[in-house]
Amino acid sequence: MHAMHPSDSTGLLQCDLLLSGGRVVTVDGRRNVYEPGSVAVSGNRIVAIGPAGEVDAQWQAVRTVDCRGRAVLPGFVDGHSHLFQSLARGLGEGLSIWPWLCEFMWPYAIAFDPEDARVAATLGAVEALRSGITTVVDNHYAPTDPDTVLAVARAVESAGLRGAVARGMLGRKTAVAAARGLPDALYRYSTQEELDLTRDCMQRRPPRTSMVEIWPAPLNLSYVDQDLVRGAVELAAEFGTRWHTHCSEGAKDPASYLEAYGVRPVEWLAREGLLDERATLAHAVWLDDAEVKHIGERRAGVSHNPVSNAYLASGVMRLRALRDAGAVVSLGTDGPSAGHRQDMFEVMKQTLFGQRQHHLDPSAARCEEALELATREGGKYTGTGTGTLAVGAPADLAVVALDRPHLRPVHRTVATLVYSARGSDVEMTIVDGRVVFEDDRCVLVDETALLEEAQERAERLVRRAGFDALRSSWQH
Repeated sequence: MHAMHPSDSTGLLQCDLLLSGGRVVTVDGRRNVYEPGSVAVSGNRIVAIGPAGEVDAQWQAVRTVDCRGRAVLPGFVDGHSHLFQSLARGLGEGLSIWPWLCEFMWPYAIAFDPEDARVAATLGAVEALRSGITTVVDNHYAPTDPDTVLAVARAVESAGLRGAVARGMLGRKTAVAAARGLPDALYRYSTQEELDLTRDCMQRRPPRTSMVEIWPAPLNLSYVDQDLVRGAVELAAEFGTRWHTHCSEGAKDPASYLEAYGVRPVEWLAREGLLDERATLAHAVWLDDAEVKHIGERRAGVSHNPVSNAYLASGVMRLRALRDAGAVVSLGTDGPSAGHRQDMFEVMKQTLFGQRQHHLDPSAARCEEALELATREGGKYTGTGTGTLAVGAPADLAVVALDRPHLRPVHRTVATLVYSARGSDVEMTIVDGRVVFEDDRCVLVDETALLEEAQERAERLVRRAGFDALRSSWQH
């Protein structure tokens, strides 16, 4: 057992919360699983973890939770989401990535107003917490005025999540963007204005002063202004944050960039000295060998989004090559519209199945690796240090029921979690030492009122975006 904390006059060590007697999956370097095990939390940190008999005999808690018949594991890290898309769930059926954007997502984003964004972000945050996600990178681009971006960050934090709101930026309209059909209505700010507005957000919500930071996020490497990317990287370095972007999600992305600039997008980042551990690249499906090598050598982060990649038929990421090269690979849901459920259990399972199907090799990826990508590697990717259960680590945890028919018998706890569990099996979510979901409700949000408002706003938004006539085409 590992522990740290003072004792009182009884000789017992004191803590705030004791999760007792569960199957404790640490996701540490040795893949330790304590069966049964216990975890002690004091303040916002884990102060003890180990076999239940040892921990329970030494610790006295303000609150003890009986976790017998349950798994206790690190909270999940969602490396790429779009919480504002929660009001469009189920629309845009049967389209590949570019028609999906042009016919559906961009009109939807243009029609958004600030209150839509706040409600959608809250709804997305509640869904995430209910499925054991404790950290999220929310790539927000509708709308992106500073007041709305900061309101989204407050909404995410108020629900109980930690993470970042990555402010989506477009800047001037490039020739690539024009050729690919991006609507003029998306372009509200010049390149310099985008950078100035993002700086304003970061100054008004300084990093490390709250649970949810602001990151600069040039929307997509393949079609944004190169000066915007340079400025975003400089902002991230200045403020000590990560920066975020979509990268080579579709097969046409690197090809169009190569045609316009004579170089592939990740190759350009590396050549310009813009690629390092602060970079978090969403998707990164269509990479060549040189780009994989560059990402790995610079220890950049990649968010693998296998569910949305499958939904949009975008392709399969080169997971093994990227990890072998040294890249930090996290998993992402890609939000409630392209992924449809913010369920990291589903994402882990699709990660394995996608790799195995693509390579025709059942050993191409294993369940232990999928869990590590969803937790520990996500903590590295975001720089939060979350995703593993260890003394001194942030107290971000999920408690998952194992006493249900689809989860029994339990022969290997990790295999049960990855292959059989789902988000609705989460019974408790703890972020920064605080219980934010239990008894089938998020304790910091009025879920009933939220769901009613979200439904009303979604229906008005669909009409405002002009989707009524398109819905029938999405059904055939």
